Amino acid sequence: MNAENNIEADLLIHAKWLIPVVPEGTVLEDHCIAIRAKKIVAILHSDIAEKSVSARQIVRLMSHAIIPGLINAHGHSAMSLFRGIADDIPLKQWLEERIWPLESKFVNARFVQQGASLAIAEMIRAGTTCFADMYFYPD
Repeated sequence: MNAENNIEADLLIHAKWLIPVVPEGTVLEDHCIAIRAKKIVAILHSDIAEKSVSARQIVRLMSHAIIPGLINAHGHSAMSLFRGIADDIPLKQWLEERIWPLESKFVNARFVQQGASLAIAEMIRAGTTCFADMYFYPD
């Protein structure tokens, strides 16, 4: 998106590097993102933004890179509650001897909701914006 005169924004985020999806392989240095009503309304050089963007909040991340949201294409989010259980044994043994017995004992709709909520909070914090989940109680 190109700079326009007098862009109104709720949030302006400056960063040392901005790495957009398109065009592929592009790294923009000293750029920023202007956001209004939870939508990106402009991506422009920080010098231009200083003159053309009026923002309610300004964040300066001058040693950071802004990247697109991450995508987790395969997950079992509720299993976050099983984290650390016998994670030093082979997969088959882990599933058959540890996880499947625990699932049969503890997994219900409430367990899945709580485990998924924990995993979703962790994904958001880590920059994951989309995920595909496969587990019990999908509703």
